[in-house]
Amino acid sequence: MTRVCVCVCVCVCVRARARARSVPGSVFLLHFPVGFQLPRQFRGGPWASGCLPTPSYKGPAALEKARTAAQPGDTEQPCLVTCSPPLAAQIMGGPHHGVFLLFHVLCVSLTLSEVGAQSTKACARWCPLNSSCVNSTACRCNLGFSASSGEVFTSPSDSCDDINECAPPTTVSCGKNADCQNTEGGYHCTCVPGYELASGAPIFRNENENTCQDKDECSSGEHKCHNSTICTNTVGSYACHCRRGWVPKPGFQNKKNTTVCEEVSFPTWTPPPGIKSQSLSLFFERVQNMRRDFKADLTQKTMKDLIVSLDDLLKTPGDLEALNLSSRHQTATSLLTGLEEILRTLGKAFSNDSFTFYSPGGTVLSLVVQEPGSGNITVGQSHARMLLDWAVAAGAGKSDPTVVGILSIPNMQKLLSNSSLDLDLEKKAKLEECYESSVHGAQLRLLSAVNSVFLSNTNTDKLDSPVTFAFSHLPGTQEQKEHGPREERICAFWKHDGSNGGHWATSGCRILGNGNDSTTCQCNHLSSFAILVAHYNVEDPKLALITKVGLSLSLVCLLLCILTFLLVRPIQGSRTTVHLHLCICLFVGSAIFLAGIENEGGQVGLRCSLVAGLLHYWFLAAFCWMSLEGMELYFLVVRVFQGQGLRKRWLCLIGYGVPLVIVVISAIFAATYKEGYGNALYCWLSHKHGFHWSFQGPVTFIVLCNAVIFVTTVWKLTQKFSEINPDIKKLKKARVLTITAIAQLFVLGCTWVFGLLLFDPRSWVLSYIFTILNCLQGFFLFLLYCLLNKKVREEYRKWACMVTRNKYSEFATTTSASSSSHSQTRALRPSQSGM
Repeated sequence: MTRVCVCVCVCVCVRARARARSVPGSVFLLHFPVGFQLPRQFRGGPWASGCLPTPSYKGPAALEKARTAAQPGDTEQPCLVTCSPPLAAQIMGGPHHGVFLLFHVLCVSLTLSEVGAQSTKACARWCPLNSSCVNSTACRCNLGFSASSGEVFTSPSDSCDDINECAPPTTVSCGKNADCQNTEGGYHCTCVPGYELASGAPIFRNENENTCQDKDECSSGEHKCHNSTICTNTVGSYACHCRRGWVPKPGFQNKKNTTVCEEVSFPTWTPPPGIKSQSLSLFFERVQNMRRDFKADLTQKTMKDLIVSLDDLLKTPGDLEALNLSSRHQTATSLLTGLEEILRTLGKAFSNDSFTFYSPGGTVLSLVVQEPGSGNITVGQSHARMLLDWAVAAGAGKSDPTVVGILSIPNMQKLLSNSSLDLDLEKKAKLEECYESSVHGAQLRLLSAVNSVFLSNTNTDKLDSPVTFAFSHLPGTQEQKEHGPREERICAFWKHDGSNGGHWATSGCRILGNGNDSTTCQCNHLSSFAILVAHYNVEDPKLALITKVGLSLSLVCLLLCILTFLLVRPIQGSRTTVHLHLCICLFVGSAIFLAGIENEGGQVGLRCSLVAGLLHYWFLAAFCWMSLEGMELYFLVVRVFQGQGLRKRWLCLIGYGVPLVIVVISAIFAATYKEGYGNALYCWLSHKHGFHWSFQGPVTFIVLCNAVIFVTTVWKLTQKFSEINPDIKKLKKARVLTITAIAQLFVLGCTWVFGLLLFDPRSWVLSYIFTILNCLQGFFLFLLYCLLNKKVREEYRKWACMVTRNKYSEFATTTSASSSSHSQTRALRPSQSGM
């Protein structure tokens, strides 16, 4: 078998461009530079079977040997030429076999000489990896590698490092939606995740070959969405959405490939603890039925049923209105917070939807559910409109559908009546500067419905951007547009404060504009809002000064009266007993009033209730003793010759027993309704449920009875003066009657009639008259019963002499005749009697 055919296709190539290696197995391995092509006459058919093996090539084992012999790092393409018997037979049996034979012999000789020359040629043996030798002293890095010293290097310490074609300064561009991937000695381009080549190939070489297009992971099934979600293809990626009526489980975020969803459920809502109300229990029973029968595809119907049930509760609250103030506020707080939570949760069952529901009872719900966007969103209905930023509504890092809603409840004011206002320090300082006096809370009147705002974002205590509201006024309030000098329209929110339920506050909110039918305001937090008219309780500094000075003086005088009635023996008697206990009651009541009448905290606590109860008892006792003063005066003047009046034990039983019975009954009533003693401003009787009539009723009766006795006494005195001494001068008679009448006005408590007529606290004339006269009641009692009584003055002189250690001598001249004057005349002269 001849093997000379090995040179047929390669002789010219070898001599021109190739270097040959001898490979065992009758194979010549020729290496050509990359990109080198054989001459045309050697292309195709068996002649080129070595360079690119054709189907006629039958030597896989030889090819594998050739590849094994190839040196790592060669930059030439191997060209394998092998001889096979069929090929030799084809050549040698042809018409030109003689010529070809001669040519083959010559070609083999030349090839072998070339190989021998190359094998004997010196080459550098230290060339590093990824390089080839140039000569015995130099090496060159292969394509895609570089050395620090240049293209050709002579130092054995140099190395050929990979060139990162994907990093600067190399300007390789793979085009849009593609990344450059560096490889050992080269690079290639790949589409970014979420994109693929139109041909489906994994890589390409440059920007011109870039056909990257979006990959539909949802259709191809390459997504990782949980089976509880729906895959939605997006540009370059995909999203996993919860189904309609489903929400992400806690700890899982919607739209991510890790999202796991669960069906929307009706939140648990329990009644506020400690509130006993049949109406409220019936409402929560209906809520529990809704929760039991809830279906996600009937969410809108459930919302409507819930609002209708709320209206039924508020339109006919029944025993809710009979609850005390704190319990009503707790109920209102529970309703507002519970409704917000339920509507927010059920709103997530909607997908890019919105609706507005007008309940027959007047409550209105406006709800919008959309994908988070940019810019502002407006939500509203007839009672309120709201403008806020999408980012505020969605919350930080949230990608769920965003829920925004307003629930307007006009009938909620029934539960929030008589609520207090918490003024922040800055607002209070401005008001006190404006009115030049202290401000103690305010009396409130609702102008709008109570509007509860809820969002997907639950962190609404401090918003990144403020929310603007426009609240419409309720129809009935448009008739009350005129505000008094101490009234102001405010934008307030309901602030929860634990066990007491809540109160109105204004911090973080300001009014932007006032209209006849609406008010616009802006807040940096969210809650339940309303427009209120606040009538500020501004303390009159002059009236406060008169009260403090007058009561202080009255306390001193009452104390002197008490000591006088206890220590001066000549004036002891049943009338003195009445005077003594009247002064004791007024003294204790005035001291408690001066020390604790003001409710500083604004909340009715145990201290305030106790102060109110004590004031109730001691002032009622004072009026009972005033009624006994009237009875004693009646016995003395009208029925002067018929007995000596009531005995002491009966006097004490009436003076202290009657008010005790009234206060005990009132306390039972207050304990039942948990309201009565104390209000937001003062530790006094509340006007709720008519509780103040437990004091005003008995006082009015006593004042009217004493007024009748007063008129009768003055009329009788006029007659007595004429009978006793008809020759007395008219001027002196008028003076005595006037002094007696004025004295009896204070003794009988007739000056309190100004307080009974004080229906409007803003009536400053009656306020000043009432304050002056009653604050000085103790002073007038001391003046009448002590300073104008001759026997008392004599005792005072004795005490003064004993203190100054002077011998008493002047009082021995007092005759027994003056002491034994007619009792009737003594009764008519207040300067010499115990009146």
